[in-house]
Amino acid sequence: MQVNRDGTPLHLTYCLNIHPGETWAAQRAVITGPATAVRERLGWAEPFGLGLRLGAQAVADLQAPEARLDLAETLASGDFYAFTINGFPYGTFHGTRVKEAVYAPDWSTPERLTYTLRLAAILAELLPAGVTGSISTVPGTYRAWATPDRLEALAANLAAAALDLADLEERRGRRVVLALEPEPDCLWDETALTIDGFEEVILRRGAAWLQRRRGGSREAAEAILRRHLGVCLDTCHQAVLGEDPSAALQALQSRGIAVNKIQISAAPCFQTSPEGLKQASRFQDGCYLHQSTLITASARRRYADLPEALAAAHALAEPGELRTHMHIPLVLAGGPGYISSRQGLDLAFWKIVAGGVAPHVEVETYTFDVLPPELRGQTAVESIAGELSWVRCQLAATGGIPAPPASSGAGDRAPA
Repeated sequence: MQVNRDGTPLHLTYCLNIHPGETWAAQRAVITGPATAVRERLGWAEPFGLGLRLGAQAVADLQAPEARLDLAETLASGDFYAFTINGFPYGTFHGTRVKEAVYAPDWSTPERLTYTLRLAAILAELLPAGVTGSISTVPGTYRAWATPDRLEALAANLAAAALDLADLEERRGRRVVLALEPEPDCLWDETALTIDGFEEVILRRGAAWLQRRRGGSREAAEAILRRHLGVCLDTCHQAVLGEDPSAALQALQSRGIAVNKIQISAAPCFQTSPEGLKQASRFQDGCYLHQSTLITASARRRYADLPEALAAAHALAEPGELRTHMHIPLVLAGGPGYISSRQGLDLAFWKIVAGGVAPHVEVETYTFDVLPPELRGQTAVESIAGELSWVRCQLAATGGIPAPPASSGAGDRAPA
């Protein structure tokens, strides 16, 4: 849905990756089922934007012209429009062990490049006139996999993607941009590392690749890269890293790095008391990777997954806080032994968002199905509708953006 302030277009949606489904047929059922129910619950009468999630199987299905036509007609019949795609998870994303496999194939591989460019071609066909499309994607690679050869390959592939997107814009008049999504323990996670990586790998090595490929000046090559490559800032990820989201956005802006999408999400922040760690242990699952940070007065330590962080927290000799990468509903302020990182999304942050730092804002709570049962006291539809309304309330508090109706479920919800 489009919520504007002072003529600045801002498209708000939720990511359909909360709903399982790897084929186009499954995603079609998501659009006509739960996505439609979310819209109805919100009472949104205008065209409703969607954050599509199309994995490799769905993209393969959509190579058939009749399937592409079916996608367009499904959106049109529901008065939906697509402006962003989550192109991060390539394979099966629910009901199986995902963990670090979510980063594969990474940007050093031809598979990631081909898949992403197919997403761009699909999105270009769906975009409303005058709307830029975005695709969030893996931030290069998982840091444990980074080698010099891999870095050279991913620089070349990202530059090739930018060149193809520039050609798409020239041919079709539709602009699609990539949004590399910093995530804990990836090649790019903390904002400073993201900026350094963008400038070194993309702007220096990528520009050199473009010059070898097509000639022209360094400035022209950089312009292509900056126009079509940027960042997706996920507020859960930044919270786990202990970063201030407002400062992160301002730092990216100050270096001329486009923020093409913001994903609004929250992480649980546990006290390292017996009750807090007891509650944290219930957030472990065999599906997703829960990178964690243990913060005390004397140190800040990071762990690849929650079990390692819990073991370290139990051995602490001083009080602290354990933050873990688990997307919890924004309508939850916290629970026994923990609070939500949404507390870091203050008025200053929302003013930056409402001011148009990024054209696309997306609620993302894909871990809903693996949350402890009391955090799933509502259905996914009810929870997402409440989260979208909560975001609209925060935006409305900045002035100039209408608040949602009281019946939309925007208020805080206690764990069941």
